[in-house]
Amino acid sequence: MSIDTKYRISATATGGGRQGHVRTEDGAIAFDLTPPKALGGTGEGKNPEQLFAAGYAACYLGAMRFATTQDNSLARVPDDASVTATVGIGPRSDKGFGLTVELAVSLPGVERAEAERVAEAGHRICPYSHATQGNIAVTTTIA
Repeated sequence: MSIDTKYRISATATGGGRQGHVRTEDGAIAFDLTPPKALGGTGEGKNPEQLFAAGYAACYLGAMRFATTQDNSLARVPDDASVTATVGIGPRSDKGFGLTVELAVSLPGVERAEAERVAEAGHRICPYSHATQGNIAVTTTIA
């Protein structure tokens, strides 16, 4: 599979990783990282799972909107639509850590069967869904 890259951004982590600092090359994101309480931190800072959840939620909502422009048989995504991405982290049975993702899709006014079709189409387009497929347990529910 080839990719015609249209945008690139670099971020650099310094310090202790989860207990450190992250900054994008353009300076749009720059902050300290602190592990969540569940992983032994104070829980008072930002962490990589928060960033992943925010990125996946935004990208997936955009992918569903884009899908409807490519397939006229799909219901339109309403202006008040939302996606909540819940990212979990914990130890894997084979050592190391793993992630889980739960996507809650809200498409007000769209019938459930149609919302499910839009959600599935979004997964076929979303780069986060492609990256996680077969690697992270992702569940999608229609709210």
